Amino acid sequence: MPPTPTAPAKLLAAALALFRAKGYAATSVDDLCAAAGVTKGAFFHHFPTKEALAVAAAQHWGETTGALFASAPYHQPADPLARVLAYIDFRAALIGGPPEAFTCLAGTLVQETFATSPAIREACHAAIANHAQTLEADIAAALAAHHVTGVSAASLALHTQAVLQGAFILAKAAGDPGLVTDSIAHLKRYLTLLIQPQETRHAA
Repeated sequence: MPPTPTAPAKLLAAALALFRAKGYAATSVDDLCAAAGVTKGAFFHHFPTKEALAVAAAQHWGETTGALFASAPYHQPADPLARVLAYIDFRAALIGGPPEAFTCLAGTLVQETFATSPAIREACHAAIANHAQTLEADIAAALAAHHVTGVSAASLALHTQAVLQGAFILAKAAGDPGLVTDSIAHLKRYLTLLIQPQETRHAA
């Protein structure tokens, strides 16, 4: 049998679910305790404030999603451009269900708290930026392989996340997850046109 989740683990799971569904301000400590099935005493024993739990949740989000992406099949192709495009396809495959099922905790939290909680802002930035960094080597290799100059792999990796985060906002505003899928398709076309050799573009 799997081990019984500890109180901190239950609270982190509750934070991931509720912050994504309701937002940071609308989620109370009572809400978190009820969802986790723990007492307020247990909450404050492990986390001195809701802000502290949010910071830990952003860090936990980065770790758990990092493990998901590290084991994903998009790393398998030998060609670096194929890996980059397979990453985009993998992100598209994750879109489905209500917004809280596919949107980013870090992006959701930082939109609410960037001006009021430096600690949450920094934790969210780390989660997003660290994920972007995992793409840099493949992007750099693809740019080099196809002789693309004047483009920063680090900046392009961050741009992929900017497109995704912006698409998540559009999906929430319109109530339409299809907008994320459309934006991801545009991103894939952009990366293909940017990196793919000129002669291949003409042949397509």
